[in-house]
Amino acid sequence: MSDIKNNYKIYEKKFGYVNWIGFWTLYKKETLRFLIVIIQTVISPLVTSLLFLLVLSVAIGNQRGDVLGYPFISFLAPGLIAMQVIQQGFSHSSSSIMIGKIQGNIVDILYAPITAGEITLAINLAACTRSIMIALVSIVVFYFIIDLNFYSFFYIFLYTFLGAFILSSVGIIIGLWAEKFDHMASATNFIIVPLSFLSGTFYSINRLPDILKNISEINPFFYIIDGFRYGFLGVADGSIKFGLFYLLILSCIIWFVAYILFKKGYKIKS
Repeated sequence: MSDIKNNYKIYEKKFGYVNWIGFWTLYKKETLRFLIVIIQTVISPLVTSLLFLLVLSVAIGNQRGDVLGYPFISFLAPGLIAMQVIQQGFSHSSSSIMIGKIQGNIVDILYAPITAGEITLAINLAACTRSIMIALVSIVVFYFIIDLNFYSFFYIFLYTFLGAFILSSVGIIIGLWAEKFDHMASATNFIIVPLSFLSGTFYSINRLPDILKNISEINPFFYIIDGFRYGFLGVADGSIKFGLFYLLILSCIIWFVAYILFKKGYKIKS
């Protein structure tokens, strides 16, 4: 008996402060989840943006004028790409949590030796990867269709990441709250889509009445789209510095809320 105890010692596995193996494994799993259906997750948002571009170009025709000193199409294209970045960032994390709850395999994550912080960050970064891929593919395609300007690739990447990270955190919260796909669809149709449409995607907020302009300046989606567009045009509707500070603070707060809810097991632990 003593020989067995000496040869086989049971001990607690130590991962350090961060379980990098578990974190990387979950991130890779989430990334492969959308890469397997890349036509649906990456190409489909591109097609949607192209349809918006085509329809608005034909509908407005020769009536369109310059917006912020640029042709309407050059102004519109970055907004359409940013809108898809926002919506797909939310879709990735919310569907990941929701599918895990419905199929019952979310317990595989809950019982794994990884913390709530590692789980939420891995899902968020996978959503950011998906949004960045959508942005890159869209930019390449749009470049060969319209006259696309590039002012700062740094701002393009920064606001793509921030927008995807914020909406992915929101998606985790909605995914935990929703009990069926109808709940998630309601959040998408009544919160995400309206806020993205009413955030200066198709127009400059400087043309709005003062009351609506002030309301738009509270909308975080406006700063995501405006900052992303600034990376292309070098001009913005709002304050880039304030928008950046606002989004950084918001990303930390919303992620922390998602982290707390996941840690407490909100609607995923009995």
